[in-house]
Amino acid sequence: MGVLLGFSRGVDWVSTRFGRIAEYAVLAACIISAGNAFIRYGFSMSSNAWLEAQWYLFAAVVMLGASYTLLRNEHVRVDILYGWVGHRTRLWIDILGFTLFVLPAMALLLWMTWPFFLDSWMRNEASGAPGGLLRWPAKLLLPLGFALMVAQGLSELIKRIAVLRGHEVAGNAFLEYRKPEQ
Repeated sequence: MGVLLGFSRGVDWVSTRFGRIAEYAVLAACIISAGNAFIRYGFSMSSNAWLEAQWYLFAAVVMLGASYTLLRNEHVRVDILYGWVGHRTRLWIDILGFTLFVLPAMALLLWMTWPFFLDSWMRNEASGAPGGLLRWPAKLLLPLGFALMVAQGLSELIKRIAVLRGHEVAGNAFLEYRKPEQ
């Protein structure tokens, strides 16, 4: 279990770093959006490249920030039953959810988006809009984001199994989930 928990710590570290990149992408998108609006309305000028940069940054926020969101246990979950059951049952619900839904779905999406990116990269695909940007960097975010989600899903699965087996897994957000006050 020690090797798997070491792998999990490594994945958590990577997800945290990509989460920080996503945070900076939010800031960059806001600055570009405000600057673009100021230039467009103040000077009646605009550029498709700036608009596309905002879209690309939004894609970076979503695709690079998803694994960090999962790490922090801030992902969307159906809490109807989850909040009413005990800690061990929550661990089992998570294990089943990761095994049956998250990992297969993310692996399938990774497998499906890699050729989508590769084709764009091989053709050096660019936007059809005047002044538009290359498309392949934005398309690379798809398989990269799904790969990060597969890795983080495995990390979360390992941590939950470790807790069920009696190992100490300190500092993880899923351990801090509490039953809502009645």
